[in-house]
Amino acid sequence: MLGDFHLKLPTQIILLRLAADFCPLCTTSVLMDWNDIRGGRLDVITEEGEHQDFRRESSTMEAYNVVPEPGGRTFQRFSVNTNESLRFEPCEDSCLSPTEAEDGRDDVFEKGDYEGEIIAIRNQLQGKVAEMENFAGHLEEIFLTVEENFGRQEQHLEQHYNDVLQTLSQRYDDRATGLQEEKKSKLESLYNQLLVCGQALDSSKELIETAQEVYRCQDKRLFLKTVMPIVKRVEEFAKEDIDLTLSTSLEFSSPLADLSDVKTMMDSINIVPAPSAPVINPQLPNSATQTSLHVCWSLFSDDTVEYYELYYRPVLEDMPADSTCALQENKVKVKETHCTVTDLLPNAQYELWVTATNTTGISPASEKGLYMTVPSPPVIKQRECSSCPEAALIRWESGNTNPVDSYTVELSEMGTVGTESNITESIVAVPTCQCLIQLQAGQQYLISVRAVNIGGPSDRSDAITISTTGTFFYLLEDTAHPCLSMSEDGFTIFYGDEELPITAMAFEDNTFTRCVAILGDLIPVRGRHYWEVEVDDETEFRVGVAYEDTERDSYLGANSTSWCMRHIRTPSRHKYEFLHNGWSPDLRITVHPVRIGVALDYDRGTLSFFNANLEQHLHTFHCHFQNYVHPCFSLDNPGALTVHNGIGAPDCTFI
Repeated sequence: MLGDFHLKLPTQIILLRLAADFCPLCTTSVLMDWNDIRGGRLDVITEEGEHQDFRRESSTMEAYNVVPEPGGRTFQRFSVNTNESLRFEPCEDSCLSPTEAEDGRDDVFEKGDYEGEIIAIRNQLQGKVAEMENFAGHLEEIFLTVEENFGRQEQHLEQHYNDVLQTLSQRYDDRATGLQEEKKSKLESLYNQLLVCGQALDSSKELIETAQEVYRCQDKRLFLKTVMPIVKRVEEFAKEDIDLTLSTSLEFSSPLADLSDVKTMMDSINIVPAPSAPVINPQLPNSATQTSLHVCWSLFSDDTVEYYELYYRPVLEDMPADSTCALQENKVKVKETHCTVTDLLPNAQYELWVTATNTTGISPASEKGLYMTVPSPPVIKQRECSSCPEAALIRWESGNTNPVDSYTVELSEMGTVGTESNITESIVAVPTCQCLIQLQAGQQYLISVRAVNIGGPSDRSDAITISTTGTFFYLLEDTAHPCLSMSEDGFTIFYGDEELPITAMAFEDNTFTRCVAILGDLIPVRGRHYWEVEVDDETEFRVGVAYEDTERDSYLGANSTSWCMRHIRTPSRHKYEFLHNGWSPDLRITVHPVRIGVALDYDRGTLSFFNANLEQHLHTFHCHFQNYVHPCFSLDNPGALTVHNGIGAPDCTFI
């Protein structure tokens, strides 16, 4: 530490230049007050902010020989007996006068000259300390890893030796059992042979005793009568061949024990074991593209692996479970614990598993993991999108066979010259294939959609331009009466002169069956909406609004779910009705409107009609609309009707 002034002989001997110079020791500045030199004191001041006075009573300094310098300068050498204080004994013949000492005082005792050096050295020491601490932490981690690996290797070695001992014990038991059975067989054979010999001896003894009795018989006639059978028996006995060789060998068989498997086990102790089964990590967010997957897996730290083999194949949900046609498996060989698989299908689910290989063998396969590639870009259904000055309803198709997690709608405002703004807003986590977006009036926006799954977001869809100048919508073809046809742009309907028979008309659940009508797309935003309708003089029509569930077998305006303006052509004049629930007020319009403006105000509960060319108000319905309404259009005789929308409302419309 800088605050401790430890000096040890012979490596730290202080040389004080008594002429004019001062020698700094390490990171401690020693200031000598030359006025105190004559009194025999030397003050040592450390740069750690601690000023310590070293007392003469705490240590002694022994003067050594005066060392003359070639330049004529004289140094006094000291020995230090303690690390707390210094004692200075002046040399009489080399002592400088106070005047001579003061001549070099400014150059020697400039304290500020050494502060920068001390700070720099301190910073270096702090950096070294930090490096050593980091290195110590790294060593500690290595120590723990070595301990853990040693424990595993010790268990592995113990398991190997236990297996070897168990195998040898089993071989010993098998060999001992074989010897016991061989001993039993030999003893049984010898015992049987011994029984046969005993029976032969008994027969011989009995024959000899019978012959002796006949021989001792005094009755000659009886002797002659019994001697012949005895002789025959003796002859027959003599003819019998007695086997006197041992029935079994006295030596036990000594087959060579097959210990090849034991040798293999012993040799395998010094061989690197085959790796354990790797573990496929769960898929990370944003780890895929439309055609690639980044796959990661883990392995035990003490396993030695030369390379990995990653297998993968697509998962087809519509494939029967009992299908015999196997999907093609692909394989990638890598050395790292991660791999990027390419040339895949977009928004497809893949099954992956991995094996590890070293010189000993191949590990078991890991459990199969499921990964997903990024979806294909959605397709915006422009003919089903609608907008108004405050919002837009965007609809799209997923374009993917597998379901996606969510969608992201991105919009950027377009400048006055048609350039796209650099600022893009995003609406994330949209769960369905439509989104209602709040916008600013009088602007143009570029809107695109991305599909998102765990692999990441798809590329942007083709952008569409949305204008919030006015209300914009398309006509719903699935609601059109079979006699109606539409122009290519979808804004003009035609009612032909040729009447179709009822049998030739294809009616569906949502089509109008009695009124030759069609609905416009829903406007699901409360506020103000305006559009215009253009017709010729001879066309009879109905224009207005209706609820989505309005009766399809009824005329527009003839029920409580629709409000419309009706034009009837009579031989004498143009007649106009404003119908709701079959009732119309008695109104007469003198100037036939060719272009009719329709103004819907949800907040005020009004539906107004105007002569757009003259900006003339025709009629207003007052109704509190319980639900959102659809624009509706009907032709009562052959003709054409054109819808103009996406235009701004005249100033007189919502006064």
